[in-house]
Amino acid sequence: MGKDLSGVVIAQDDRVHYRHKVRRCLEVLSSMLGNSAFDADSPTTGLEIELNLMDADAEPAMRNAEILANLADPTFQPELGQFNLELNARPRLISGNGFADYEDDILDSLARVEDRAKKSDSTIVLIGSLPTLRPAHLVLANLSANERYRALNDQIVGARGEQFSVDINGVERLQTTNDSIAPEAACTSVQCHLQVPPDRFAAYWNASQAVAGVQVAIGANSPYLHGRELWAETRIALFEQATDTRTDELKAQGVRPRVWFGERWITSVTDLFEENARYFPPLLPIIDDEDPLAVLEAGGVPRLGELRLHNGTVYRWNRPVYDVMNGLPHLRVENRVLPAGPTVVDMLANAAFYFGMIRELAEEDRPIWETLPFTDAEDNFHAAARRGIEASLAWPGLGTVPVTRLVLDVLLPKAYAGLDRFGVDPGLRDRLLGVIEGRCGSGRNGAWWQVGAVRRGEGRGLSRDAALHAMLLRYRSLQALNCPVHLWPGE
Repeated sequence: MGKDLSGVVIAQDDRVHYRHKVRRCLEVLSSMLGNSAFDADSPTTGLEIELNLMDADAEPAMRNAEILANLADPTFQPELGQFNLELNARPRLISGNGFADYEDDILDSLARVEDRAKKSDSTIVLIGSLPTLRPAHLVLANLSANERYRALNDQIVGARGEQFSVDINGVERLQTTNDSIAPEAACTSVQCHLQVPPDRFAAYWNASQAVAGVQVAIGANSPYLHGRELWAETRIALFEQATDTRTDELKAQGVRPRVWFGERWITSVTDLFEENARYFPPLLPIIDDEDPLAVLEAGGVPRLGELRLHNGTVYRWNRPVYDVMNGLPHLRVENRVLPAGPTVVDMLANAAFYFGMIRELAEEDRPIWETLPFTDAEDNFHAAARRGIEASLAWPGLGTVPVTRLVLDVLLPKAYAGLDRFGVDPGLRDRLLGVIEGRCGSGRNGAWWQVGAVRRGEGRGLSRDAALHAMLLRYRSLQALNCPVHLWPGE
């Protein structure tokens, strides 16, 4: 979700004022980290799930405004494209039956929105990238009717100064151009949030960076775009290119991309906010009337509006979040690497694997980031996006090994131990991590299933387009059963 910008006019001097306010916010945050009481007693989690809409023919359905108006549920919000929605599950602890509560809540919410979608001749699909999207769908006219998205598009387009180019070379190759950020709407993801103490933030962020490639490989679910078979998780490459404000000249000068893995391990959350202020010009210089220092000196908790808004326009795969809830400030790691789908239980398995892994890795006496070069973590991330569950990744003490072996031998035991630290019910722990084990043992995830279904369709004489539509209709019917994807039939 983003800040509502309806009626906001950006004046020319606002950018200078905004930069000063971001810096002031950063100074106040640094002071707060040393002196303020952050909410850190309980590791609350959160999940945001982006959804796609399709019609009975498996075509994208541009009906999110109509469905949201009929739903009238604040847990659902529009996303970038008119065929997108976002579900914000209620934050909760995962101790005890927390994951079961998540599952019940998400299934109930999806049932409500599915009921409204049917009345608008559409249905909900949980998938990393809707495989029946074509260039004609990803155009400015199909952005959601939300002032924030229009303003963001205008600013990114203005910063770019020329058309956006997408060039993804995978199993097949796709080269295309666009004059807006609309292609980003093809990237539908799940964001996992974990509240962490300020003095442990760096450890949890570093751990998240270290395992980002593993997450992508095991959870890959976006092999198709515009009819081409590309990367196992094409969403990664598309998101990095579709909103890139840099021209070729700026890339050659070493200007950082706004969709960014990062370039180093950190020692404090302020490292990330300082990088934001140093490297990235403001896209939405909206000035808050709060004086954060005055609020802090008066004993209040500042919102740090400019710092938060600027942070929201730097698209790190693991992003820092400062927020205020119930009068207390807190910090969260927002993990943004996972695609949506294939099922609710698959998404919760991905979340359990992530939360468990980083809890254990962040608490180890010898942290993984002391032995894993940052460049290896980044290389792992992109190798995983290309190859998915068939990728081989670098890991200290093992060299370069198949990701399935890395998970089964090293990381899955850590995830079990980490969930035990959280106090997760052992039955739920075993059920969800058993899904990850099943994927690794079978070599099957969402991307694997999609590719197999399309190739079988083509083998029966279907065109690529017909095979994609048939696959998506079958995918949606299996998704409704909430059975893990590695157990889906491959007929």
